[in-house]
Amino acid sequence: MGLFSLLTQELAMDLGTANTLIIHNDKIVVDEPSIVAIDQASGKLVAIGNKARQMHGKTHQNIRTIRPLKDGVIADFTAAEMMIRGMIRMIKNRSNFLSPSLRMVICIPSGSTNVEIRAVRDSAEHSGGREVYMIYEPMAAALGIGLDVEAPEGHMVVDIGGGTTEVAVISLGGIVCNESINTAGDVFTEDIQAYMKSQHNIKIGERTAEEIKIAVGAATDKLDNPPADFVVHGPNIITSLPLEVAVSYKDIAAALEKSLLKVDSAIMKVLEKIPPELYSDIVKNGVYLAGGGALLRGLDKRLQQKTRIPFHVSEDPLRAVARGTGIALKNINRFSFLMR
Repeated sequence: MGLFSLLTQELAMDLGTANTLIIHNDKIVVDEPSIVAIDQASGKLVAIGNKARQMHGKTHQNIRTIRPLKDGVIADFTAAEMMIRGMIRMIKNRSNFLSPSLRMVICIPSGSTNVEIRAVRDSAEHSGGREVYMIYEPMAAALGIGLDVEAPEGHMVVDIGGGTTEVAVISLGGIVCNESINTAGDVFTEDIQAYMKSQHNIKIGERTAEEIKIAVGAATDKLDNPPADFVVHGPNIITSLPLEVAVSYKDIAAALEKSLLKVDSAIMKVLEKIPPELYSDIVKNGVYLAGGGALLRGLDKRLQQKTRIPFHVSEDPLRAVARGTGIALKNINRFSFLMR
């Protein structure tokens, strides 16, 4: 056992729909988009992460880009395995990482089925994981935010990732009540594409919509410090001639309204389920926002106005889940909520 522990390397992985982060030795060693490029003829991996993302929407017939995860779970098992293997190989190339066996902690959506959990575990094991543990994303987010999840006190977390929005109340090291919906960052991107098409007659790709979301994304049309308009170039849907459109944060707030109402609804459903004693804790402590969606301008104020409960955007929300997964890795023997 002593030799086994000596040869075992430990990794924490936030296997996200949009981005995958890996922590090794308390450092984030991989932070790459969850996408691979594959040669159609041979089935071999051409590129992974940022390199594959640069090819997305620009490939020829021999190369196909694939996002292996959809709605927070594995949609393409083979591509997911290639991606995990490739990202572990990145660590080996960047450091003296060399291990015959891996102990891994991977986070999964709280609404995952047994089949979806099995798919993640199998992919990790086929990529070299000897000991694979799972942690639910809201629990990982709470740990990453710095909350004491084992205390007899209620904590509420809203994690808006790429594929899912996870709303959960945590107390005594467990999830008291939760709601997981497939309305998150990817749907916001699709909303922006549809809005630009219907309102401005301009066709834009997924990457451009993502850039718009980052530059002028907002959850409300009333901001104290509004960002400058973002200029978009693309073909006119009717004439196919070049078109230039300036997009404001108010446009994006309008584009995202329907999807944000679904997020509002998920939060209200969880608030309805909370036991009274825990409810008072949450009113006192507030609700914490994590994930890339937490960066939408004005989202905390919008939710605060609707619920009359304080909302706090966590520090570096994009990496909160990854940080929490890293904390779980260091406390494998202590945390009973980790799934083997």
